[in-house]
Amino acid sequence: MKQMSLGTTGFERKTKRTRKREFLDEMNLVVPWAELVALIAPHAPARSPKGGRPPFAVETLLRIHFLQQWFNLSDPAMEEALYDTPMFREFAGLDIGEDNLPDESTILRFRHLLEEHNLALQILATVNATLMAKGLLLKQGTVVDATLIAAPSSTKNKDGLRDPEMHQTKKGNQWHFGMKAHIGVDADSGLVHTVVGTAANVNDVTQASRLVHGEETDVFADAGYQGVAKRPETQDINAQWHVAMRPGKRRTLDKNCPMGAVLEQLERIKARIRAKVEHPFRVIKRQFGYVKVKYRGLAKNTANLMTLFALSNLWMVRKRLLNMGAQG
Repeated sequence: MKQMSLGTTGFERKTKRTRKREFLDEMNLVVPWAELVALIAPHAPARSPKGGRPPFAVETLLRIHFLQQWFNLSDPAMEEALYDTPMFREFAGLDIGEDNLPDESTILRFRHLLEEHNLALQILATVNATLMAKGLLLKQGTVVDATLIAAPSSTKNKDGLRDPEMHQTKKGNQWHFGMKAHIGVDADSGLVHTVVGTAANVNDVTQASRLVHGEETDVFADAGYQGVAKRPETQDINAQWHVAMRPGKRRTLDKNCPMGAVLEQLERIKARIRAKVEHPFRVIKRQFGYVKVKYRGLAKNTANLMTLFALSNLWMVRKRLLNMGAQG
């Protein structure tokens, strides 16, 4: 990254290293920037032969795109943050004293570029390939699960309609409107390898076959996936399915008899393995603040989820990656 001018620093005397700066410094070191830029660059617009202002560097726009994901910012909010927050400009390699800053239209066009060429899926694959090469992502087991992501249910918009690709569903005694994020994660590390987006009313078990990569020997799932091994679409999956017992049936187990005690212990072991799938959900919802969809339509929001889970993978193993870098 280039050296910042005095116009950027403002002669500040920093007295405290904030958590936000610590976070950005760590992510700057663990994101495989060169590989991701090489992935996107062939699709990026070149400078016009007629002249005019040159386009922003791919890495600059990618860094801004990731800032949006980490801090849950819209395109207009991201533009304003670049003007208001020197730390964001520094991370993106921009200098307000010398450079024109990307406006919201430029940020929007970059996102559309990623969507048009299905690059979010490739970003997830590239990140996972990097982690696999470092021995952090294995392929022996998969845990599958889904979570609800809320969508605006109001009809107070130009069309007077809710998003037709979203749907409502009932969970417990509460109704939810939005979509579902279905994920398959590595049973050892809890890193996400597959993401599928559907409307909220789609049953979890119908998407199970899409969440495995085909090389695992065991797949773990909660009680909502009962009967998954008998479904036609899972017959070609050469793996053992370990599905949790229904809560009502588990409560009736006689834990004082040998068989009941063994079954209870088995359920505890399966639950400890399944717990890994909750970690990525916590990261995107609590760490990154993603609790409601940003766009209309499943395709755009699924692409956004793929980017979020790619970044959550890096965040979850950042300490190990930094230790590897220090030792190397």
